Amino acid sequence: MTDQELIDLALQARELAYAPYSHHKVGAALLCKNGKTYTGCNIENAGYSPTNCAERTAVFKAVSEGVKEFEAIAVVGGLDTAENLPICAPCGVCRQVLMEFCDPKTFRIIMGTNVPGNCVVKTLEELLPRGFGPAALEG
Repeated sequence: MTDQELIDLALQARELAYAPYSHHKVGAALLCKNGKTYTGCNIENAGYSPTNCAERTAVFKAVSEGVKEFEAIAVVGGLDTAENLPICAPCGVCRQVLMEFCDPKTFRIIMGTNVPGNCVVKTLEELLPRGFGPAALEG
């Protein structure tokens, strides 16, 4: 699957976002090592802390179906009134969740927009240097 195809899936997932408070809609598409993809959108809550991000929604869907090996995730987001979406990076909590399941040196985070070809690609290690993951607890 190409990066643009993954971004397109994230854009579709973004349309399902429930963001009545922030109006910041985010979609994510997670590519698994087995070739399957899982999508997610952000789901806000009036209590704020129960809000769940698009990236975590996609990861939790995959894990709940027994899939725990991932290659890449595409993320798109911005205000629901935005004509051109800005580059949107995963929040710190999402980066930590990705650290739980992904190799930080090889897992790619594709931050796209609604303009084809406009994206930034980073590894998890680049976005979460010296991340704390399962390897830190081995010993």
